[in-house]
Order: sequence, then C-alpha cells, then structure tokens
Amino acid sequence: MLVTTTPTVEGYPVTQYLRVVCGETVAGVNFLKDMAAGFRNFVGGRSQSYEEELIQARETALAEMVQRAQELGAEGVVGVDIDYETLGTDNGMLMVTASGTAVRFSPVS
Repeated sequence: MLVTTTPTVEGYPVTQYLRVVCGETVAGVNFLKDMAAGFRNFVGGRSQSYEEELIQARETALAEMVQRAQELGAEGVVGVDIDYETLGTDNGMLMVTASGTAVRFSPVS
C-alpha cells in the first residue's frame, strides 16, 4: 500500500477517492520513564525512553490508518497528516492521530 503526505503519487493516477481514514493511539508514559526524562531535562540531552514511546505511538496510529484503508479496498492513502497532543490532568498521556484519504489508482501502463 502506498502511503504519502502528498495529494498525488507520480505515475499512479487516482481513479477513486474512497473516504478519509484515521488511526489513533493514546499512550501513557510510566513513572520510571518520567523520572528518567526529568533527569535528562535537568542535565540536557535526548530522552531515549520518550523517543521510543513516540515512535511506537506513531507507528501504531499509521498501522491502524492503513488497516482501515485496506478494509475499504484502498490501494493507497494520500494527504497523510500526523498530529501529536498531550492529554490528562498532568499531560502524562500522548495521543497520536494519523489521517489521510483512502484511494484507488488506475493501472500503470
């Protein structure tokens, strides 16, 4: 399945726009990761534990979006947008959403 942030794919003319498809995930960051990230924030540097959590959340949201497109018989998703938000009273939850338009392409000649 072709997945792209662009509205078109060179060499693959869109013949049918099926509908908007989305994938969402909400991930909580546990206490130990919070402590490690807080220490990193204090001394400087990157927080590997937060980065790994972010990567996993993004990949999960994209996979759900693709799965929903496949259920519609799509051959691709164009115009993909990924958004990030923090949730919860202490902003301890990370929400990632991926959305795009499920499409079918004409045969490449």
